Amino acid sequence: QVMESEIPARTIVEQSLLERFEKTDASGEIICFPAGGLPWKSHLYELEKKHEIPELIKFVLYTDEGGMWRIQAVTVEGKAFENRLSLPEAWRGVRDEDLTKIAGIPGCKFCHAAGFIGGNETYEGALKMAQVALATTT
Repeated sequence: QVMESEIPARTIVEQSLLERFEKTDASGEIICFPAGGLPWKSHLYELEKKHEIPELIKFVLYTDEGGMWRIQAVTVEGKAFENRLSLPEAWRGVRDEDLTKIAGIPGCKFCHAAGFIGGNETYEGALKMAQVALATTT
């Protein structure tokens, strides 16, 4: 479990932020954590300012306790229910094969009705969901 490790959450968030182009996506708007369960939001907001990130992070990828890959929208700082960018409207509230069909991405598990979080069986699938969301809504 990441929270129990000796590496503070802030260090993990900073490393993921700084390595986002090489290790996650060329857009620079998606970051990936090695595992879920760490408090990341306040660290991310602070580190984006510290490193003067021009294009703010829109999506975070991580695994849940069951091993499913999650894609979570980053909220606007100070606004708990307003996302910088939500998952596509057509995906919201859809699950499993239906979502895989609509999204055209293998392994989709769900997209929350509010568009703030989704799941996929694989890292590649979750990353593709984030990439498609960026392309569809920007």
